[in-house]
Amino acid sequence: MIPRLEAVRRVGVPTIRDDRGALSVIEGGRHVPFPVARVFYMHGMTADRGGHAHRDTEQCILAVAGSLRLDLTDGLGHASYVLDDPSQGLYLPAMVFLDIRDISPDAVCLVLASARYDPAGVIRSLPAYLEAVARP
Repeated sequence: MIPRLEAVRRVGVPTIRDDRGALSVIEGGRHVPFPVARVFYMHGMTADRGGHAHRDTEQCILAVAGSLRLDLTDGLGHASYVLDDPSQGLYLPAMVFLDIRDISPDAVCLVLASARYDPAGVIRSLPAYLEAVARP
């Protein structure tokens, strides 16, 4: 099994710039390593977000405005990434525990997911996550 944090990586979003501004495009299976089944975004955030892991869902997370920090763990290691460039996303494989912190007031966080939302597939606490990854 590939250690989950080693699979986390930055994803460059192709961006075309001209005197009118910038246009960025993401195609599932091409720019992110999965077909996109769900797209959602968070904005007007007044508190930290995340605090969970998805059992079977891969994600690509982008700060399309403002900035935020992703704190990740796979039960063994920890990593933090600051997202503050809309042309750069972060790929997360399934079963990475995520906390979103240091959210700027103008932040808009866009998430591309490989699966539709299934509440049964979400681990909502770090202790429950650590228990789940400790099992063989």
